[in-house]
Amino acid sequence: MKMNGAQTILKMLELHDVKHVFGLPGETTIGWYKEWREHSDIEYILTRDERTASYAAEAYAKITGRPCVLEAPSPGVTHCSPGITEAYLSSVPVIYFSSDIPINQDKKHGLTGVDQTALYESISKESFYVTNVEEIPFLLRRAFRVATSGRPAPVHIRVPINVFHEEADITDLYAESDYCVYPAHRPVADHSRIRQAIEILLKARKPVIVTGQGGLISKATDAFVELAELLQIPVATTTPGKGTIPEDHPLALRVIGARGGMEYSNSYVHEADVVFFVGTNTDSSATDAWKLYGDPKSKTFIHLDIAEAHIGNNFPVKVGMVGDARATLEYMAELVRIEHPDLQREKLDLNPVKQEALDAVFNSPIRMPEGVVSPVKLSQALDRILPDDAIVTAEPGVAAIYPSALLTVRKPGRRYITNYSMGALGYAVPAGLGASYANDGPVISFTGDGSLGFVLGDLETIKRSNKNVTIILTRNDTFGWIKGEAVLLDNCDVSFTTDFGPVDYLKVAEGFGFKTARINSEDEIEGILSEAINHQGANFIEINVPTQDEIIPFVSAWVRVAKERKLPYFS
Repeated sequence: MKMNGAQTILKMLELHDVKHVFGLPGETTIGWYKEWREHSDIEYILTRDERTASYAAEAYAKITGRPCVLEAPSPGVTHCSPGITEAYLSSVPVIYFSSDIPINQDKKHGLTGVDQTALYESISKESFYVTNVEEIPFLLRRAFRVATSGRPAPVHIRVPINVFHEEADITDLYAESDYCVYPAHRPVADHSRIRQAIEILLKARKPVIVTGQGGLISKATDAFVELAELLQIPVATTTPGKGTIPEDHPLALRVIGARGGMEYSNSYVHEADVVFFVGTNTDSSATDAWKLYGDPKSKTFIHLDIAEAHIGNNFPVKVGMVGDARATLEYMAELVRIEHPDLQREKLDLNPVKQEALDAVFNSPIRMPEGVVSPVKLSQALDRILPDDAIVTAEPGVAAIYPSALLTVRKPGRRYITNYSMGALGYAVPAGLGASYANDGPVISFTGDGSLGFVLGDLETIKRSNKNVTIILTRNDTFGWIKGEAVLLDNCDVSFTTDFGPVDYLKVAEGFGFKTARINSEDEIEGILSEAINHQGANFIEINVPTQDEIIPFVSAWVRVAKERKLPYFS
């Protein structure tokens, strides 16, 4: 069949069941768009910034469990690097097409010419350079296979402008259906190692399971719950792993770590004698700079991950297991039932401990500075009214810390997403855009004014989408995380690098067509939130909150300083 490059790409994407593509137009991609309008029903989501498109694609892939397609033209090719980096570090499969000037024209200093392959090789699983139309079906099958197998990650595909127009006889138009979703395959870890791990867990005095977002990637909720209930072992999550199991389950310890972990949950894992890591790279944030578990020699570590490089990377493991989380945990549970049929374990119920900790925060006597409203009360109210089908996206910083600790994910899955792999600003709003195309329920995006400045243009994209997205701006007119870090840990004033001038954000949002509101007092919170969530359109809510050096949030290192200096804090 005679087809040009643009038609071939579109057909291969359709065969891989792609429904949406996020992107921004450029001269080098016009040949693709021409065929798109005439030959494909794939929906193109036009953003106002390539960075927005990249974050939206990353969030879409997280929530759908399918690889997402992103495209950008050569002038904006560098702008996608934040989203691709986050996806790479978060094990999220994004198929990223970047169009380019003709082959080797960059050597003549053609406008927009840059070595795109070299640029993206370090933050992609593979980077392809399409040089002729005939190879497109093979390369796209490989792209989806590579992106979704093993540890999922982005794949970059560089397409010169001429390839969209050139024609060839295409005889291998087919997709490999296994790689239209992720994980594509589910290898079970070595059986003898699984038995060793079971024996250690059975003999443990106070074991705990700690899962990162690998548990969510593997869709392993039922397997975690089954094994935890069989062995009566609590399950803690990192912030990116929040929602792996229902947080109101008796064995759910909720979030741990330096950013969003509460004192009771961090203390529990610190005191554990056996720690079973599943689908976590044990990074600095999740482990409080690797101090969370105390002296590593004082306890036993087990680690299960699909990425062999993660196993034992930061803690000495007694048993390391390479395999898919869901498949391996299911087999562990099966072995426990078969080989220990008379097993009786004392029932644990952590719900009273969790509720006591939450109530202590919700009823805290801490007074807010004049002119600001408590972010604790904001999270508490949202938790009461949030529908089960809602998705919450959040920036690193104060916008994420409070909901990470205080929101309760009752329906498990990717209900709460942050970018704590890289932690760059400007994530929550584009992630909300991506989530809105991946989910039928309402989307709530927590952002700060420092982050919002990165993405204001794409308020238009959200309005144009007609999706139910509510942006909650937690405003304090500063890059508050940096300010808090400097004041609390370095005891220095960096206001000249962090504070910026006031903006009438409500007028800005109104200009884009958003329905807007400002929360001025605690008694207004629930009504304004309810009205926004029930409004089928674009909503913008502003709330003034304290800076991180005024009221200390759930950040372990800061809380330690706050206790020493007798500053107000939540823990």
